[in-house]
Amino acid sequence: MRRGPLVIDFADLWREGMKDWTGKLPERMVDDSLEEAFWAQSMAKKQAGKTDPYADEIFAVLSKHIAPHHHVAEIGPGWGNYTFPTLEAAQHVTCIDSSEAVLSYLQMCCGEMLLDNADFVHAKWESYDVPKTYDVIFGVNCFYRMLDIKETLERMNQFATEKAIIGMTSGPIQPHYLALERMGYTIKHPRRDYIDLVNILYGMGIFASVELVPLKRTYVYDTLDELLAKQSVKALDKPFTREDLLTALTPFIEEVDGKWHYPHDFHAALISWIPQN
Repeated sequence: MRRGPLVIDFADLWREGMKDWTGKLPERMVDDSLEEAFWAQSMAKKQAGKTDPYADEIFAVLSKHIAPHHHVAEIGPGWGNYTFPTLEAAQHVTCIDSSEAVLSYLQMCCGEMLLDNADFVHAKWESYDVPKTYDVIFGVNCFYRMLDIKETLERMNQFATEKAIIGMTSGPIQPHYLALERMGYTIKHPRRDYIDLVNILYGMGIFASVELVPLKRTYVYDTLDELLAKQSVKALDKPFTREDLLTALTPFIEEVDGKWHYPHDFHAALISWIPQN
């Protein structure tokens, strides 16, 4: 039996997933000044040029799509997890970000690292008047505020000539939350995931490739109380009791040299396609 068009509008589901658990859009989603304040605070704390440890593993996959002759556009570069290695791998990189603090930080880092093959555009990708095409356009973990996600992806498809790539870190959720769920608690599971983007592309007639990258992060806390506080934020209807939280966490945590360690296995999804213009 032949299938008809998709019945579900996955772009609507994405927008619905942007809402908090009361059904409202968080203020940072709609207030550009709050978003700028967040990034200004984040950049002020960053050690220049320092990236997240797991970013190297993601870039190892991303770099397969980038050649020395490529002119690349990066959407939402943040603190440069993928910007700096892309500058070393490609001929030129255009960084497009809605935050002035982000762009100032990247410019400073590029100057210190003697990287002179970048330019910086202060704009939202979804409304940016793109002046030219790029060999490769990519963005990783930068789509969280984009209400019209379909238009965002369409613009990537329109202005990339060789490859468009979207990346998103994904689950599974920390395992103690699943244990708490089995105890009867209601958990705030992620409301959006990479598969939503795959489905939106599919609805656009784009059959994207997906590569999952296994990752590990170890959360380190100075005290057990700090660990309990940080790992209790996903309770939806009632708070976890300390006893239940300790019971759920105990199989996954250990004390090392006076600090508490909680390793967590998760993934990144890299979704890529050849533009269909």
